[in-house]
Amino acid sequence: MSVGDILSILMFVAFIALIFTGFPVAWVLGGLAVLFTAIGIIAEIDFAVPLAMDWGYTALTVDRIWDVMNNWVLVALPMFIYMGLMLDRSGIARRLMNDFVRLFGGVRGGMAITVVLIGVLLAASTGIIGASVVLLALLGLPQMLERGYAPTLAAGTVCATGTLGILIPPSIMLVLMADRMAMSVGDLFLGALFPGLLLGSLFVAYILGYAYLNPSAAPVPEDQEPVGVSLLLDVLVAILAPAGLIIAVLGSIFFGIATPTEAAGVGAFGATVLAWFNSQLSLPVLKSVLRETSRTTAYIFAIFIGAAAYSLVLRGLGGDALIADILHGLPFSATGIIIAILVFVFVLGFFLDWIEITLIVLPLVSPVVLTLGFDPVWFTVLFAVCLQTSFLTPPVGFAIFYMKGVAPPGLSVRTIYRGVVPFIFLQLIGLTCIFLWQDIVLWLPSRAY
Repeated sequence: MSVGDILSILMFVAFIALIFTGFPVAWVLGGLAVLFTAIGIIAEIDFAVPLAMDWGYTALTVDRIWDVMNNWVLVALPMFIYMGLMLDRSGIARRLMNDFVRLFGGVRGGMAITVVLIGVLLAASTGIIGASVVLLALLGLPQMLERGYAPTLAAGTVCATGTLGILIPPSIMLVLMADRMAMSVGDLFLGALFPGLLLGSLFVAYILGYAYLNPSAAPVPEDQEPVGVSLLLDVLVAILAPAGLIIAVLGSIFFGIATPTEAAGVGAFGATVLAWFNSQLSLPVLKSVLRETSRTTAYIFAIFIGAAAYSLVLRGLGGDALIADILHGLPFSATGIIIAILVFVFVLGFFLDWIEITLIVLPLVSPVVLTLGFDPVWFTVLFAVCLQTSFLTPPVGFAIFYMKGVAPPGLSVRTIYRGVVPFIFLQLIGLTCIFLWQDIVLWLPSRAY
């Protein structure tokens, strides 16, 4: 093993270790890039250690940072974030929740099914997990607990359904992945649509089965309103607004009418109009949404800049070649290597945020995957579904902490953890289905163009 390989390993281990200090991730990435550049230069110049690294290569960091800030595709990020936050304030979700409860309340487990359906619609409208989980927790969790639902079922349903926002397009994660992989955002959006719906269907099937086997965990209310024409019309009217926005955003991308960036602008404007129509648009609301959008965008782009410096130094030390050699050296077939990558990403998801994994790990493993002959769209969506589980797995299960922040005081973190365990297994089942049947991802992109 060369000195460069040793430094690459130390650089990655240092990153994992420093994450647990609570220090900002962007500063950790950028600081390690500077530190290991200095170590490498001192080792090579002062101690004649052969690293075979062109240190002028690290000067590309400035160009990379400029490319990040000048990337037209990434302009879609703040607008999708704004769209999600504004829809969160628009009152649409509350109306949907009330009407869907009236429609499915007579079905055993109907309240939980309603949360899943609302979550799917929110995911296709927002693309932000934090907003989806908090909103579903505020709207659905108290109602389920008041109606006697098992706390584990209620908590697990809210947490798992909220994570669909990171997968079902428009998804800020898919936008980042498309940029890292130099792929079409539209292809990834199309490829992720059916996997997202598959996971939603698995959640509904589990809820129905659990409610059937444990009637006391999902009781049917005695005062349920009968389903009539007026109720169906109310539900239809409630769905029209978010459905129209989804069609405007995703349809314009899928049919080539607009770029993802232009579609994001349409979505941001449409969300603002919907908030105005629902009498929820005011100067304080607009200020709050803009402030939160700026914070989230700054957080993501800061990590982008830190990751650009980190990845360049890691590659310069030979880290990408080391990872490629390790993966190719595994005593597995090509399929076995893909499974090993997914297991590695799944384990990393216990400790790291999806942004760090996307920006650091995905560019390092993707060249190996391409040399093995796998479709990049399929692998990227598979990678995204695997990352989705990171929002539910302890100790860094962000969806759990999002919900705990707004959950009723009596709902403990232990209860939430117990509730999400079945849904983690459901996500792994969905991941297995996507792995075995690639057409779940590839059929729609192949028909769209």
